[in-house]
Order: sequence, then structure tokens, then C-alpha cells
Amino acid sequence: MLKLIIGNRAYSSWSFRGWLAVKQSGEEFEELVVPMFDAEWEERREGDEFAPGGGKVPILWDGDCVVWDSLAIIEFLAERVGREVYWPEEIGARAMARSMAAEMHSGFASLRRELPMNVRRSYAKQELSEEVRQDIDRILQTWAQARARYGGTGDFLFGNWSAADIMFAPVVTRFITYGVAVPSFAGIYMKAVLSQPHVAEWVDKAQDEPWVIEAYEEGGAQ
Repeated sequence: MLKLIIGNRAYSSWSFRGWLAVKQSGEEFEELVVPMFDAEWEERREGDEFAPGGGKVPILWDGDCVVWDSLAIIEFLAERVGREVYWPEEIGARAMARSMAAEMHSGFASLRRELPMNVRRSYAKQELSEEVRQDIDRILQTWAQARARYGGTGDFLFGNWSAADIMFAPVVTRFITYGVAVPSFAGIYMKAVLSQPHVAEWVDKAQDEPWVIEAYEEGGAQ
């Protein structure tokens, strides 16, 4: 059976993506949640289960086979259960979806740094830096392009739920947490993401976690 090691649901955006990817596969898996930055964190991340990924979460084990990094987990599972489970069928849509997923994977550093994920909190609308505004504008631009070109009558970026939506799901929660104003089409899309059963399950389970990381509880940039 697959085994997925993740960090706190409340804060760990990459764990969120990895978990959504495994849920999307439809396969059974063992889940281990490890609280980040607690007293045992440094010792735990040096253990054998964490070592291949440099002590980071998420990390997926399939027997002796190990995959770390959320985008790698998506591709590993797509090979395992079928590309169509994660990516659009049409080649142009699939190319755009992969490009958006990769851009999310490597970009938007200001958004990540100044608006850390916290699915248990909602803050008053904040003054955003110019760098964060640029990240948000770029995200909204790509969402609009995907919806216009390939969304069709579906609820998600490429119609059906895909790896692109998985990669942007934590961004949706950030926009909600920090009261980011978005155009109507994005609000409709965000509502669909939050209603997606796997996303709703993650957010619901996060509410009951006992762990608190103060650096993520202060409403914005640290």
C-alpha cells in the first residue's frame, strides 16, 4: 500500500497538493501526519523515511520506491493510474495545464512568503506589497486564460478537476484567508475548488489539529 507523509494540514501547502494528488488516484494509502517545527521535527526529518527528500514533506512511499515533491508525486501517480486522471485529454489544454502547474511549482515567491497558508484563519483585508499584487495578477491572468480557452461548461480551470487545480488549491485558500479581492469569474472558480470533496475534507480535518505555529498565525508577512 502507498504511504504518504505530510505536514500540518493547516499550514503545509505542498503537503496539501501531495495529498490531493494521492486522493485523486483513487488508490488506498496510509497517511502519516507529522507536526512541523515541534520539538522532535529536526530529529524526525533526519530519519530514514524522510532522508530521500532531504527531510521535507510530502514524501510518498510505494514499497521501496520513494517519490518526493508534489509535482513529482502527481506524475508518478499519473503513470500508475492513467494520465487522464490528472491531465486534460486535448493536447493544447494538457500543454497549458502542465505549464501552469510548473509555474505554480517554481514561481510566486512573494505570495508564498508574505501570505503563508493557514486554512483555519480569516483576516481582514490587508495592504499587499507590489510584488504580491504582481503574483496575484499573474495567477488571475492564467486562470482567466484557462477558463476562457478550455474551461467549457465545467467548474474548473480545464473543465474537469485536474492536476492544475490541485496545484492552485492552496492559492485559493490563501486568497480566502487574506481577503484578496478577485473578479467574479475567479470567485466562482474558487467556490468550486473549496466545494471539491477532497479539498473540503482537507480543510475540515485541519480544523481539529492541535498544533499551532505562531509564525503562521500573525496574519501575513513575517
